[in-house]
This record gives sequence, C-alpha cells and structure tokens, in this order.
Amino acid sequence: MDKKKRFNQICREIKKVHIQGARDVAKKAFFAYKLIPTEKSKHILISLRPTEPMLINILKRADKLSYSKLNNRLNENQKIINKQVFKLIKNNRIIFAHCHSGSVVSALIYAKRHGKRFEVYNTETRPLFQGRKTAKELKQAGIKVTMFVDSAAATAIEKENNKDKVHADLILFGTDAILKKGVINKIGSGMFAEIAYRNNVPVYILADSWKYAKKIKLENRDSKEVWDTEKVLIKNPAFELIKRKYVTGIISELGTLSYNQFLKKVKKKIIINFFIGK
Repeated sequence: MDKKKRFNQICREIKKVHIQGARDVAKKAFFAYKLIPTEKSKHILISLRPTEPMLINILKRADKLSYSKLNNRLNENQKIINKQVFKLIKNNRIIFAHCHSGSVVSALIYAKRHGKRFEVYNTETRPLFQGRKTAKELKQAGIKVTMFVDSAAATAIEKENNKDKVHADLILFGTDAILKKGVINKIGSGMFAEIAYRNNVPVYILADSWKYAKKIKLENRDSKEVWDTEKVLIKNPAFELIKRKYVTGIISELGTLSYNQFLKKVKKKIIINFFIGK
C-alpha cells in the first residue's frame, strides 16, 4: 500500500473511532503525518478529532520527534501513572470506569499483575459501546468486571441506591482534554462525577500532561451512530465537561496532584519547554 492510501486509511480509522483512546489516536496520527509530512496533513489529522489536544500537541512537535522517541516517552509516562495508581488502589475495593481509556486499562492491569485485589464496574458507553473494549481487556487480564448500562451508572456509584450496599469506592477516568475549568471526557462523565462527589467517592483523572489545553472544541458526532432515521432530531455529543470541583486529583507523569497543583506544574513545564525548545 502506498503512503497516500495508508494515510487515508488511518484517517478513516480515526474518524470512525476504530482507533480508540486519546493516546492511541495521537500516536496513529503522528505515524500518518510522518508518511506525508505537510501542513495540509496536520490540518486534516487535527480536523478528524477536534477534542484531542494530545494529538495537536504531538503534531506540533512532529518534526522534532521520531516515532520511536514518541513511543518511548509515552510508555515511560504511563509507567509513572501505573505506579501512582498502584499506590492509590486498596485491596478488595470496587473501581468505576467509563468508556475506554488506555491509561486506565494499563494502570488497572499493572495493579492486578503486581498483587492488588479489586473488581471493576464499567459502563457500556453508547452509542459506540467503547466500554465493551474496556471490559474485554480487563477480563483477559483476570480482573472481575461488571458492566452497567449507561443510564444505570448511579446504581453502581450511589451508596443509598444499592440495596446490598455494594458500590464503587473509587472512580478512575481517562480524559481527552484538561482545561482550567475542568476535564473533558466521554459524554456521561460529568454526570457520573457529580454523583460520585455527592456520595464522597473520589474521582481521579489519569492523563499525560500533553492533554492540557487552553481551549478546545467539543465534538458532535454523526446522528446515525445513535439511530439511522430522519423521523426525529438526534443529538450525539461525544464529550462533556467534568467540573474541576468534582475532581479529587489528576494522575500524570508529573505525579498525583490536586487540580491547582497540576495546572501550576503543567504551565511551568510549558514555559520551560518553550525556552529550551522542546
């Protein structure tokens, strides 16, 4: 397959969410850009998933990075996240997850392989069912998983809503973007985080610091993903805001930090990188 055909194929896979998770999307977009390294290619790739600052930030550095260096850096960052999450998880607890996050899945598998005992509640995540990918990957790693339909997520989180008092003790979300006012993640995340906040269930965001952005456009996806009909109007927003007051902490390669601590560190990192040219 020639470079142009391969480039177009990757673009289709990103657009149709056949490639999932902000980190994997960014890596694949980087690979596609290297096939045809032009400004037009950057514009096309960024337009495919506008709510992905990691993709944007990596493409900005694409001419100074090789694929192997990028991959090594992301892997090293994930190792730091894994170790931070390992310290956070207590044995015999229930962890709630939504959608599919490579960072969350990797951290949970790491914790399991290093002796932590826990189970996971997760959502199916309509309309594309990304939660099924999460469930399959965790189950293959020997982690007990119970899946809930999206509209039943409160029964997995709320203490008084569950008669047998089995509810989530901890929520781990990935993220597509970290803003000053809050975190952008898969639709439903904001509602689930608010429920957790009201029930004193801690919410941690797992993310590489490259997901920080000053502003971002929220993606609305094709209504046909929900229902292929012209009889009713359908809205299919892909993302929503998790207000920062609902976030207990952000776990990144910078460590486990409060929201304010993360913002201070990431802004300092951006300033340093600007002056030394990284």
